[in-house]
Amino acid sequence: MSASTRLQSISAAIRRLRTSTHPAASLARDLVWVVAVVGGIALLLYLVAGTWPAVVTIESESMVPHMNVGDLVLVVDEDRYGQLTTWTEGNRTGYTSFGDYGDVIIYRPNGAEDVHPIIHRAMAYADEKSIAGSPLAQYYADPHGGYITKGDNNPVIDQGTYFQGIGVVEPVRKEWIVGKALFAVPLIGYIPLHIVEFAILVIVVILIHDFVLGRRKSDE
Repeated sequence: MSASTRLQSISAAIRRLRTSTHPAASLARDLVWVVAVVGGIALLLYLVAGTWPAVVTIESESMVPHMNVGDLVLVVDEDRYGQLTTWTEGNRTGYTSFGDYGDVIIYRPNGAEDVHPIIHRAMAYADEKSIAGSPLAQYYADPHGGYITKGDNNPVIDQGTYFQGIGVVEPVRKEWIVGKALFAVPLIGYIPLHIVEFAILVIVVILIHDFVLGRRKSDE
């Protein structure tokens, strides 16, 4: 089959899908529309944020009261809309975000790809020499520089604490940073936390809509 013949066959199939009144075809059109809308939103978020994932959900109370469980947070590249600012720098310049000095960053602890990123405030940047000469050096066989982070609701910094699955949290290297938090929307984050249930609900609503619409057409 030539390329032109294949294109004609695909075009004809698309036309049949668009015009068919069969319930399966109607459901397929609705699902394609949902996927297109979600894909368009994801692309827009990526263009605005410059990073991926562009949104994260708060799953713990470590940032209370400035971020709460269920908040949906827009994540942007760390130097987009201004350079990444630590708590120490913010305290000096007056820069604040989410109710305190400095930026809140999203990072992968110890660079691990198989655990949920942590969203905590960047307190300061410590170079390798500073880390080696600090009490933190006792936790690391090979101390290195990086950001010192802390949850606003936590009594101690992340570094030197134990994280399930990876061990002791190290200073955050620049390459481990996913991005920084720009703003949060309350409660909307519960949708990603229950994405399977939400997807099932959307499909059920579509099926009910198509069923009711089909009944109305048959009664006309």
